[in-house]
Amino acid sequence: MPAIRPTRNTLRRSVVAAAALPLLIGALASCGYGSDAEKKDDAKASAAPAADGKKLSAPEVRIGYFPNLTHATALVGLQEGLIEKELGGTKIKPQSFNAGPSEIEALNGGSLDIGFIGPSPSINGYVKSKGSNLRIISGSASGGVKLVVNPDKIKTLDDLKGKKIATPQKGNTQDVAFLNWISEKGWSVDPESGKGDVSVVRTDNKVTPDAFKQGSIDGAWVPEPTASKLVADGGSVLLDETDLWPDKKFVITNIIVSQKFLKEHPDVVEAVLTGTVKTNEWINANPEKAKASANAKLAVDGGKPLDAKIIDPAWKSILVTDDPLATTLKTESEWAVKAKLIAQPELDGIYDLKLLNKVLKAAGKPEVSDAGLGAK
Repeated sequence: MPAIRPTRNTLRRSVVAAAALPLLIGALASCGYGSDAEKKDDAKASAAPAADGKKLSAPEVRIGYFPNLTHATALVGLQEGLIEKELGGTKIKPQSFNAGPSEIEALNGGSLDIGFIGPSPSINGYVKSKGSNLRIISGSASGGVKLVVNPDKIKTLDDLKGKKIATPQKGNTQDVAFLNWISEKGWSVDPESGKGDVSVVRTDNKVTPDAFKQGSIDGAWVPEPTASKLVADGGSVLLDETDLWPDKKFVITNIIVSQKFLKEHPDVVEAVLTGTVKTNEWINANPEKAKASANAKLAVDGGKPLDAKIIDPAWKSILVTDDPLATTLKTESEWAVKAKLIAQPELDGIYDLKLLNKVLKAAGKPEVSDAGLGAK
């Protein structure tokens, strides 16, 4: 389906205060956009059959995601029960992660079945297992990545030379994009150390705002809501990565699955995808309610909702979409190779969109492409 970006007018109202929501009572301490510990929430029990009346083949499905707004499909789908509704008696066991490598490890280790994750970890996980452990089965989100800087130190893009700019992790999706941008400027940076014409400082997103306030970094190329947090702390958006891409779309979040789980429980995977497609449709039709729902889930996961001054600009920069935007993943892999962070990957078979396209067709929506990288 064509994803519809929430309008500015619908996003002006402040998000419902999470303190007023009963779900948030008793939440724990840290900031909602990056809890320190991986969590496993108890799944809600249900004795009902699946939405189509059939009993599904697995008693539970373990779904991983990040407490980031770029994982809005997971946040809202779980919070509103839109995914659970399609599963009937199959219980959801949600697991919150802070970084792609730990989620890939859980998937490869058999403690996770389905995950929301960025393109770079998806590529790395697929390549390291030689194509044996995971498949990308859907898109989830585009956009939501910005270069935010200290406006007293950096006024133009050329001013980045000689400055310290943070990315979330070496080789992660934003790190790869920033290294590619630097190379296109004609500047040089060692991809391992981050040293060069620009100092690339790999910093966990939950630490980046404090580092920015203390002046130990001059800016950051980061996803939402970290970018809007930096703006709230006095930063200025110098570049929105969306503007660098054709059609202003690029994959920021995929949905991946363990190949073992996909083979053994395709009916459960199809039910989850039905839930995510319906979730994205609901988000686009109800942007204000969806924003409040995502914030409520962030507060449940991390103990604190985002202020309106952070979530309002962050939310409108993210586009939820079922389309995995496969051509952009291919481009991002080429950037990682160019940066010498990975060897030339063999990505044939990384996508399996058959179930997604089945769900989309049943919903009267257009099918999506795997850019020639689909499972045979």
